[in-house]
This record gives sequence, C-alpha cells and structure tokens, in this order.
Amino acid sequence: MVCERSEVFASACAIARAFPLFTRRSSASRRAEKKSVTVEFLLIGQNNGPMEFTTLKCLESATEGVRLAARIVDTPCNEMNTDHFVEEISAVGKELGIIPQIIRGEELKVRGFGGIYGVGKAAEHAPALVILSHTPEGATQTIAWVGKGIVYDTGGLSIKGKTTMPGMKRDCGGAAAVLGAFKAAVKQGFKDNLHALFCLAENSVGPNATRPDDIHLLYSGKTVEINNTDAEGRLVLADGVSYACKDLNADIILDMATLTGAQGIATGKYHAAVLTNNEEWEMACVKAGRKCGDLVHPLVYCPELHFNEFSSAVADMKNSVADRENAQSSCAGLFIASHIGFDWPGVWVHVDIASPVHAGERATGFGVALLLSLFGRASEDPLLNLVSPLGEDEVEENPERDTKRRRLV
Repeated sequence: MVCERSEVFASACAIARAFPLFTRRSSASRRAEKKSVTVEFLLIGQNNGPMEFTTLKCLESATEGVRLAARIVDTPCNEMNTDHFVEEISAVGKELGIIPQIIRGEELKVRGFGGIYGVGKAAEHAPALVILSHTPEGATQTIAWVGKGIVYDTGGLSIKGKTTMPGMKRDCGGAAAVLGAFKAAVKQGFKDNLHALFCLAENSVGPNATRPDDIHLLYSGKTVEINNTDAEGRLVLADGVSYACKDLNADIILDMATLTGAQGIATGKYHAAVLTNNEEWEMACVKAGRKCGDLVHPLVYCPELHFNEFSSAVADMKNSVADRENAQSSCAGLFIASHIGFDWPGVWVHVDIASPVHAGERATGFGVALLLSLFGRASEDPLLNLVSPLGEDEVEENPERDTKRRRLV
C-alpha cells in the first residue's frame, strides 16, 4: 500500500474490509491451514520514515475490530442469536479484563426496559441489555456508545416480505461496530470513561409477540403505542440511551444502528446518516468519516417540525411516523433522542448505517473506524490522535470551557 502517513489508518481499515472472516463453504472447512495476508506500507510525501511500533499496534487493533464486526454481521441468526452475541461480548470483556453487566429476559421487564423486552420477548433466545464499562483513573468525561443489536428482524407481526427479509441478519450491525470499536479503543489506551451498551433482541413472530396497538412503558418513563412492529430498532435504542443518561450519567451519547431503509435514499449506499443536537459534532462526524473511510453525511435535525409525526391519542408517542414521506430517517433518530429529552444539555449523536453496513452480500465492519477516528482525542494513541477531527485539547487554554466540548476545534 503506497500512501501518505495521514492515509495509513483509512487504508488499513479498507484492506481489513476486503478480507472477511466468516465462511461456511465446505471447501474452507476442509483446509487445515489458515491463509495469511501480509500488508506492506510504503509511505510517501512528508514524514515518510518507517512506521513506529505503536502505529502498527494501532492498525492491528483497528483492523481486528473491523473484521470482528464484519464477522458478527455476516453470521446468520442460527449461529449468532442473542445468546451467542452475549458470548462475543463476554469474550471481549475477558480479553480486556472487564466483567460485563448483563440484564436479560424477564429481568428487563421487571427493571422497566419495555423497549428491549417488548421487541425480543417472542423469540426463543431472550433479549438482553449488556454493558461493558472502561473507567480509567483521571477520566474527565463519560462517553456512551449504544449499539442496536437486532440479531434478526422478521418485522414481527408487521412482517417483512419474502424479498425484504433476506439480509436481516445484518440488523445487529450497530452493536457489532460498537463491540469492535470498544475493543480497539480500550486496547489503545482510552483516557475517558467509556461505556458500550448492546441492545440485543430477535424481532420474531410468535404467540408472545408485540401486537400493533400494544402500549409499552420504556426505561425513560414514557409510553409508546406500537403502530408498526417493524420499527423496532428505535425501541431498543430508546432504552439504551435512556440508561446511558440516567444510570451512567454520560456527557456524550452516541447510538449506532442499521435503523431505516430510508437512510439509503437520504444519504446513499456509501455514506451513513448522522443526526445530532450539536452542530460542531455534526461537522466532526463528517471530518472523521473522511479521515477514516467510513463516510457520513448529516440529516436534518428539526424536532420542532418533525417529532409530531409520532403523535398518539392514547400514549406519549407512537413508534412509527404518520407520514412516511417526511424525513423518515431524521424522524426515526428523533424518536431515540426524545427518550433522553430534547432539552438534555449533553451531546447526542445518532448514526444510521443501514446501507453501508454491507457491500453486496458481505458485511463491511462499517462504524468501527468511524468511532475510533471521531473519539481519537480521547486516546493515548498517536495515530488515533492524528486522524481525530476534534483538534487540540482546549482544557489548558480555556479550563472553564464545558468539558463536553473540550476536544472540539
């Protein structure tokens, strides 16, 4: 790979996407040896000396994260149900020396997680909220990454058709990306409190499935009238971001999800959609995407005009819009934001990766590089600092500045 030093991170992640791990071809199982690929970087331009060992370790962590996310997304639900996903999270936790907090099944209902429980209660394998927490000494802010982990989405009783259901194993792409990025970020020395929340469920059909017209009480304390069981991702994420706000006291909450088919119409197959309550972070997301290769483009953020799409006569809101021609992807993100409150003073970022989570029939591991780049300034790693768009740390120059913005340019 011939590139400038500033392009090394994006190039390595691109190469990682080209070599997926998952296969169930019989010819592959008969091969005893594993194939290996050697990648050599030839740096050009300024600062073209040999790469440091720390850079190579960062590239190794990042590419492992990308391939982990892609493998999980590529794996079908008969092998990657909620039980197996919990095992994947636990394995990462064990490697990092972190014991995950796991809230499962009926405990979700008892503790008020009506979104996650309601979506996954009809499935054979119980839904779960799993949290990995990295809390280093000296942390000055708390960051929460919340991933949508729908291991399979039939649409529930609002069932998908035979042409739109295949591929719904990819509906856990947000949670997979959060897991891959969390593993890499902690290994590379993340300096702030970082919580990874995985909202896991299988949106299945059965006697216990949620019905349209049912009303669920979510963890935020708000009630939701279900008018479309296929709008399930926002329900599990609403519980996740609410927990991050209420229980973890997060300063910055980012949720990542394969949320809407409309995302591909709004921003295309290659750019994820970003919706946020903070203009500086909107621009930071765009810059991070350009630096790492996980491209993003902003959506319209206008709750005063769009949130009334969820009006309900009998509950605080419905879960799906009244007018499907009115900024669907923006509205879906606003549903999630409403469960932390539009007046919440922290930074909220929503990233919809429905289209770029895959290229053809293979997963891309999209989102891992984006998270590592976007939050690179919170890392001890020089390369992640280099690809971070958030500029110089402003604490020393302006110590009274809000810490939630201290790493912004």
